[in-house]
Amino acid sequence: MMRCMQSSEVDPAAAEDAVPATHSTFAVSRWRSGELMLSPDEVAEEVPVALVYNGISHAVMLATPADLEDFALGFSLSEGIVARASDVYGIDIDMREHGIAVQLEIASEAFMQLKDRRRSLAGRTGCGLCGTESLEQVMRLPAPVQSDASFHTDVIQAAFVQLQLRQALQQHTGATHAAAWLRSDGHVSLVREDVGRHNALDKLAGALASSGEDISSGAVLVTSRASYEMVLKTAAIGAGVLAAVSAPTALAVRLAEQANITLAGFVRAGAHVVYAHPQRLQHEASLA
Repeated sequence: MMRCMQSSEVDPAAAEDAVPATHSTFAVSRWRSGELMLSPDEVAEEVPVALVYNGISHAVMLATPADLEDFALGFSLSEGIVARASDVYGIDIDMREHGIAVQLEIASEAFMQLKDRRRSLAGRTGCGLCGTESLEQVMRLPAPVQSDASFHTDVIQAAFVQLQLRQALQQHTGATHAAAWLRSDGHVSLVREDVGRHNALDKLAGALASSGEDISSGAVLVTSRASYEMVLKTAAIGAGVLAAVSAPTALAVRLAEQANITLAGFVRAGAHVVYAHPQRLQHEASLA
């Protein structure tokens, strides 16, 4: 039986107020090259996180217990619960026995609109279409993004190298996704990680909303596939470029076309595929 290895005893009363660790160490049996060995292994944590608006629980998701203020703000913006960051008056992290409740105080108008469409969600590691009750809501079209972003493709590829080096939790566990912000000067200024790709992007959205970054000139990088919801959340951020290490879906490509978002996938050293609005990416070679 595998067991969790504790480095020290924790006072239960203190633990109640402490944010859980992002990963734990387990004793595991490792099979490699025909040899069995016992060794420690670091495993990513995921905990139930309830988003509670003005005292009413709206969504419960499994998430990495880090950057939860960013997560709550980004989720609220990307799901259209609030129209702007200033509609969120306060965020408190409330540790519970079985998870974490993130308490948000939001503007009365936003709360009334939320109550009209509120539903409880539970059990998934993040969700891209949270709180939607109809096909019309799911397939909503965002306003076209206005962006003057322009990147050489070498900059995009180099940025993913930067991102890989800054994924601390991924390096420990091999189990998390990351979303990052790339400035026009080629610097990766923000990185957020989570076991759920949607959560990572929501965390980035929340960080951007309070960062003062120039949204019109930057790009979103993700270490996952580019699904419809990821494009939708990028549009909510207002970014004109979304680059992913994996493939997009066909629905994501169509949405990127309609939302005026440059969508690139399969980004690797010396290679990538642009699916929509290639004008924001510059290449040395001419089109074959």
